[in-house]
Amino acid sequence: MRTKRSLISLVIVFFLASCVFFDGKLFAADDSTPLYEVMIPFEEGGVARAYLPDGRGFDLGRVVKLPLRTQWPSYTASAWGKPGAVTASAVNAIHILMGVESGRGRTISVIPAETIAPAAGPGAAVVLDCKGGTSFFGAWAPPVGAPVFVKSGESISPLGNLLPESGDVLIFRVYEDNMPYMVDFENRPGGRVIAWSTSGAMLIARVVRPLGGTGRFDGTLYQGPGRIRANHSGVIDVSTSEYGTIGGFQIIPWDHALHSSEMQGAWQMTQWMIIAHPDGKSMMGGTSPLFARGLVPGTQDGESLWDLWSTYGRKSLVMARIDGGPWQHLPRASGRDDNAMKRITHLRIYFPISKEPLI
Repeated sequence: MRTKRSLISLVIVFFLASCVFFDGKLFAADDSTPLYEVMIPFEEGGVARAYLPDGRGFDLGRVVKLPLRTQWPSYTASAWGKPGAVTASAVNAIHILMGVESGRGRTISVIPAETIAPAAGPGAAVVLDCKGGTSFFGAWAPPVGAPVFVKSGESISPLGNLLPESGDVLIFRVYEDNMPYMVDFENRPGGRVIAWSTSGAMLIARVVRPLGGTGRFDGTLYQGPGRIRANHSGVIDVSTSEYGTIGGFQIIPWDHALHSSEMQGAWQMTQWMIIAHPDGKSMMGGTSPLFARGLVPGTQDGESLWDLWSTYGRKSLVMARIDGGPWQHLPRASGRDDNAMKRITHLRIYFPISKEPLI
């Protein structure tokens, strides 16, 4: 018995030694060569294309409509992003923060022709002729924080507060930042949220309100179960239903649940997990790794990127433990079901990668 207790104590000491508190600096942006760039002509009929550093190009769809205006005020969490960068990456829309005015974000969006994306706002989006969850909204989706530029003639400059002009080109530069390979959530009040990387384990958040059910989040129509439907400065939206049906849950930071009028229902309903910074004070919205620079929807079945590792690795996957059992696929559930996820004791998000991990 004494030997068993000693072993347990040793494991606990080892874990605590490897578990450091989030300081907001570990997961830093990589300013080296982009993983790829996406260029979208600001003209109807223009072809959006992704380009690799070696010059290879991939068609992502044709522009069928241009925005007539910007969206202001945009959704609350948009203001927590970085102006001139992607502030939401989803299967049904890519939102770009142009600036912050009176505390609210001004955005424009890129959406697929077949979509449900109320946050884009009518007349405030570039429309591509592709399906939700695919192409620029799946395999080639940029993460939150990806910088956006405007090419006008031979000049390239960061996106500002004004709409690009006809003939300009939007350029999205996608980097593969230093991210954890997975993040675990203990689904209970006070539960730990731990990021795992080659540097060890890091406590990055605590669970304030655990997850219990699923809801009718419209964008899950375009994503399969156990996959990321959307990531923005204030949400991780996870699909629990098959592509073509609606159902999922969301993980949101304390600041979004506390200060955003559109999120007040999260305190009474079961389809939201609310998390907070370990110190109980610092803001989590817009911070890496959960709410910036890491998570993307990824490829659908039948889609491919530039090689095997990027095709199968560059997508975010979600798994679960039921009643403390082994890790398994996330339970499938559609529509609103207040108890569908109640037996989940742990959640795990695997972060996307584009090459074989170094061991």
